[in-house]
Amino acid sequence: MNREYHRDRPELMDVSQEVTPELERDLANLESLNRYFGSHALIRRFMELWLEPGHSYRLLDVATGAGDIPRLIADWAREREVMVQIVAIDANASTVKIAEEQSANYPEIQWVCADAREYHSRSRFDLVVCSLALHHFSEDDAIRVLRRCRELSAHYVLVADLERSWLAAAGVWFITEFVYRDHMTRVDGRMSVKRAFSFPEFRSLAERAGWDAFIHARFPMFRQAIWMTTLDAGDIPAPAVALAEPLPCPI
Repeated sequence: MNREYHRDRPELMDVSQEVTPELERDLANLESLNRYFGSHALIRRFMELWLEPGHSYRLLDVATGAGDIPRLIADWAREREVMVQIVAIDANASTVKIAEEQSANYPEIQWVCADAREYHSRSRFDLVVCSLALHHFSEDDAIRVLRRCRELSAHYVLVADLERSWLAAAGVWFITEFVYRDHMTRVDGRMSVKRAFSFPEFRSLAERAGWDAFIHARFPMFRQAIWMTTLDAGDIPAPAVALAEPLPCPI
């Protein structure tokens, strides 16, 4: 099954748009899918491994989408007396607005409209997370995102996404045909699995982005993830390659 990615045919949620009931339903569906189909369980697994009670951490969630991952991390941290400050970025201004409005009870989360390929911070983060976002990018841009994740981390990096396969495509077709039937969710869900990277492709992207000594594994529900530990405390390099496209929203 070859990857089907066309820059001029983005997923519907990636199109610049106003806040609409359809977009709000789609983001709610994404949160539900993440909760029941493996993404939340994957994130919690690594929080248990990496974050210790009584300690304070600064985290970055790249391409946050519905914003459910930073809320999940904040809830998990509160239950375990882990102190977190989270920056959540997304390139779609309307998506950021919806996520922020739904997170009034989460003062530990800062919402920023920013492009994952270009985002820069004055200081590194203890943990950088990117969940179910890499398939939204071309191969070259996915490498840029992985490079930025690595460069922005002072310690841990975790990038998870779908694994493209015929079985995954069949599963997504079934769930969007009979359960999550909203138009945007159906179109984007089926497009996502076709745009996702295969297991060997995912590993190759990390290697080309300069990752070393990383681990790559499969997870339930057609998920895969790469992660690594780094102790680089030097200056954070600015993005090495200028973007050919303008940033989709003000930063």
